Amino acid sequence: MSHHLFLLSPSDTPLYQLTHYSSKPSQTIPSPLASNLPSWSTSAFAGTLTALSGATSASQAHHAQGGTVRIGGGQDRHVIQMIANASLDVIEEVMRKENAMYLKSVDKFNEWTISAFVTPGNMKFVLLHETRNDDGIKAFFNDVWELYVKTMLNPFHTAHTPIRSTVFDARVRASAKKYL
Repeated sequence: MSHHLFLLSPSDTPLYQLTHYSSKPSQTIPSPLASNLPSWSTSAFAGTLTALSGATSASQAHHAQGGTVRIGGGQDRHVIQMIANASLDVIEEVMRKENAMYLKSVDKFNEWTISAFVTPGNMKFVLLHETRNDDGIKAFFNDVWELYVKTMLNPFHTAHTPIRSTVFDARVRASAKKYL
């Protein structure tokens, strides 16, 4: 099971992104488009199905073999970014309605659920995930927010610029491993 985190500036510029593969067991859910097709067609047309369903070639192969889903790089990364970007309008709507920082699940795209966290400075933390874990996600967002604030307090870091700190990255990964 994978989680994709995006930190976006108030102008929706990506400042940091992380892909985390959880070692916790997950249920494999077959692709909705592939469920009505014979197994030979899902392997033969995996690229077409994945482009239409938002899943990946790797997930199609693993579903056919009964394994776990893992998303690789390449084109899959662009699909994930598109899903996160498309959810920004929904996040803005929920922000206007609710007066909370943790917005829980704001959108869903195929097997991906989008959760969001908005800071008082209008930074958006967007997490794409496959399973529901509200308490863990909320704790993860709070940890990431604390790490983000500490990074902004660094006099050598300019606000609203990409975060390239290896310490920040290592701590976010440790928090993801702990809570997700």
